[in-house]
Amino acid sequence: RTILSAVFIAVLIGCSSAFVPSSTSSSVRETSLSMAPRFDKTSQKWFTDVPEEMAGSSYGPIGTLYRAGPKPFFTRIFNPDTYDQAVLKYMAQDGCDRKEAQGNMDAFLENPQDWGFQKVSEQNGAYKKDYANANMEPKQVILTTVWGVGVIYFLASLIYNGVHDGIMVGSFHRTMELLGME
Repeated sequence: RTILSAVFIAVLIGCSSAFVPSSTSSSVRETSLSMAPRFDKTSQKWFTDVPEEMAGSSYGPIGTLYRAGPKPFFTRIFNPDTYDQAVLKYMAQDGCDRKEAQGNMDAFLENPQDWGFQKVSEQNGAYKKDYANANMEPKQVILTTVWGVGVIYFLASLIYNGVHDGIMVGSFHRTMELLGME
């Protein structure tokens, strides 16, 4: 019950940060070449001096989870520097703001083939997909949250019951017997 309560509180906190408006408007592009992220050849890294373009100035990891799912979320959690470098590089090459670059990077990490196909289609005149605001309608956020809480509850229950009721222990002993180690 304690684990379930902690997970529920974490999901609620994540949901509340998903509704915070962005500090920059994606409809107005004010990025000029002097403000765009630049590449430092000595450190071999992209950097920016503009606060609106720095890491954390757009949406957080929970926003990534809602927009594109667990794959880019875990990439962002376990490789934050690589993720940030990719976002800064995309911003510099495409001339867009951080939120749009993060949305595109999240979509790319989730499914590179579909993202690439969409970008080629956009160059050929198709509509431009708004990855920065994908899956962020209130109804979709609520449905995703309910689904996520259900999956987390199921997995936590499975693990808890497996460990405490001896399901895993019995399996371990049977495996050891089959291997002739007991």
